[in-house]
Amino acid sequence: MLPLLDLTHHLATHGLTITILVTPKNLSILNPLLSSSSSSSSSNNNIQPLVFPFPPHPSLPSGVENVKDIGNHGNVPIINSLAKLQDPIIQWFNSHPNPPVAILSDFFLGWTHHLANKLRIPRICFFSSGAFLTAVLDYGCRNISSFRSHHTTIFHGLPNSPSFSWEHIPTLLRVYKESDPELEAIIDGHVSNASSWGWVVNTFDELEGPYMEYLTTLTGHGRVFDVGPVSLLSGSDPMTRGRLEPGSEFDVLRWLDGRGDGSVVYVCFGSQKFLACDQMEALGIGLEDSGISYVWVVKSEQGGLVPAGSGRGVVIKGWAPQVAILSHRAVGGFLSHCGWNSVLESILGGVMILAWPMEADQYVNARLLVEDHGVAVRVCEGPNTVPNSAQLARIIAESMSGDKVEKLKAKEMKK
Repeated sequence: MLPLLDLTHHLATHGLTITILVTPKNLSILNPLLSSSSSSSSSNNNIQPLVFPFPPHPSLPSGVENVKDIGNHGNVPIINSLAKLQDPIIQWFNSHPNPPVAILSDFFLGWTHHLANKLRIPRICFFSSGAFLTAVLDYGCRNISSFRSHHTTIFHGLPNSPSFSWEHIPTLLRVYKESDPELEAIIDGHVSNASSWGWVVNTFDELEGPYMEYLTTLTGHGRVFDVGPVSLLSGSDPMTRGRLEPGSEFDVLRWLDGRGDGSVVYVCFGSQKFLACDQMEALGIGLEDSGISYVWVVKSEQGGLVPAGSGRGVVIKGWAPQVAILSHRAVGGFLSHCGWNSVLESILGGVMILAWPMEADQYVNARLLVEDHGVAVRVCEGPNTVPNSAQLARIIAESMSGDKVEKLKAKEMKK
């Protein structure tokens, strides 16, 4: 959602009138964007929310309208619930005196392509993820029945014909069942994305040039644009960006001010992942035994699982100003799940990633960083893997020492 709002902010500064469809529990996420719109003379109050009730789903607890409140397994029911908004949107559109002339929607919501056809307006598909993942997903969804029986899949036609083991393929392709109508609907949505009028991808040429060329050839019309990292377009405050919950009152930037350049490793696994108790313990021991200073962000409700430390590191419970932390001179490494937002924020900070991919797009992103560009080091993999603490400590210590080549390449990628 954050990249989509970043792009919306940028479009609003170019005189477009924008209606944002949102459900009630997500309305607060729009507040920074709406306040910037109302205070900016250039945007002239031209962003308006359109609030529709969230359609209920038997697999979702009452009140859940966002994946961050339930975890990654909520993606399928949430996407299918949102698809039920087609009829209310059509009714609203037909009664509007000056209806929208185009739909810009996220790649998860492929059903909006069919909606746009019914409304007879173009649909522009926004990929908040990278071009490599976009290519893998498109190939996988179009060939879903043929490759699922293989332990290793070669993605023929993609640059360098990459191969992935079954465990590393994006989660959607692994959980697909032909008999499941909700999964069928999502696969259909991804296939439909290719028929959109245009594609907008949150990436940039130096990072994913060959994959952008592939996508341009794939669509056949040339309307494929890389506009990332869109967080540079948002004008948002790095101290509050993405803040949807209370955070610690601890002044982490002041603490970082007292540390040497590139000496601290930042640890965070995004808004959706909850580590198990044994994973938390192994990670805590590994961080301590590495001898490296660290900032570790944990879920508020998991703070009690953090093992007692020596004082070399700090633990933040709840939200943390990730963009500001990664931009601080003292941070030299980022132990991350390799979600795309985190990847781009790390690149903007010039910070090497210590990769622990777990699910979804993360193995694809880790491969791009480690093998294509050498700006990351693998430390672990898998959603349920308990790392060997001694091995983890050794990799962290070695990676953070001196002028490690990955650290230097990360600084080059920032430029």
